[in-house]
Amino acid sequence: MTIDSNINTFNGKKIEVYDPETGIVDLSKFAYKIGVDWDSKEEGKTTEGLLETFSNDPKASEVKEIVIGCWDFEGGNSSELVNMFVKVKDKLKSLQYIFFGDITYEETEMSWIENSLVTPVLEAYPGLVHFQVRGGNSLSLAKLKHQNLKTLIVETGGMSKSIIDEIFNAGLPNLEHLELWLGDDNYGCDIAPDDLKTLLDGKLFPKLKYLGLCNYYMSDDLAKAIADAPILDRIETLDLSKGNLSDEGGNALLNSSRIARLKNLDLSHHYLSDEVMGLFGKLCAKTGLKTNLDEQMEADEYDDEIYRNIMVSE
Repeated sequence: MTIDSNINTFNGKKIEVYDPETGIVDLSKFAYKIGVDWDSKEEGKTTEGLLETFSNDPKASEVKEIVIGCWDFEGGNSSELVNMFVKVKDKLKSLQYIFFGDITYEETEMSWIENSLVTPVLEAYPGLVHFQVRGGNSLSLAKLKHQNLKTLIVETGGMSKSIIDEIFNAGLPNLEHLELWLGDDNYGCDIAPDDLKTLLDGKLFPKLKYLGLCNYYMSDDLAKAIADAPILDRIETLDLSKGNLSDEGGNALLNSSRIARLKNLDLSHHYLSDEVMGLFGKLCAKTGLKTNLDEQMEADEYDDEIYRNIMVSE
């Protein structure tokens, strides 16, 4: 499965695609999206060029949000775009929210998005509180340090262990929301649940409230690893959505002594049976835990093999 639609809002504001002829109009209502489509790319326009033009607008210094769309349709990476963000940093002094890669499958499949080292973007904007990036190929967050970042979201169809190692070594003292789309081994994920042990032991990110380990092809093994992990004692929300969780992992969570301490548990896009879903309903009624069990999926069977797909891989 793939990403089939762009976001409609960002930081509570409606997305407005940036048009250089119109310029920046109403920052109280709109979050501007900058990117190229097939036609504008053929005309010679580039996303980094549009970002530079955007930064020269008289209202650019007031911009708080930027959404970056597609930057290439033929496998080019994001390094030039990263360099442009650094170049225009003094003109975008109020920037606090970045979504780097609001890209659908019609533009570039998730597994085809070529990224780069994005740490310089975060370094250039010390006021950032939210950074979200899509596409794991060549992505790096090496030597990341940021005093004010509260939300980090990394969306991939297959995340390499090198990325989580870089995140776990990052200096992010005020991080509250960490969301990692781990993906599928057929598209580059080489992460095992044991590789997440340092995070699950609660040794990282002292202000963390929301932990998302999403879109994972080993959701049952992950659920068993996290069911009684110390991290559950101090977060409010556990998000295991978009994966292939079955009754095996669901029962591990139900038998946990720590799950009921959470405020929210997101298991949406799952393969739980009606029976196990009913047990979660009883747990919620008893403890007040809010559980999202939307998108009950049905497994596919081919040649006597059972397949449970995650939400986004290719």
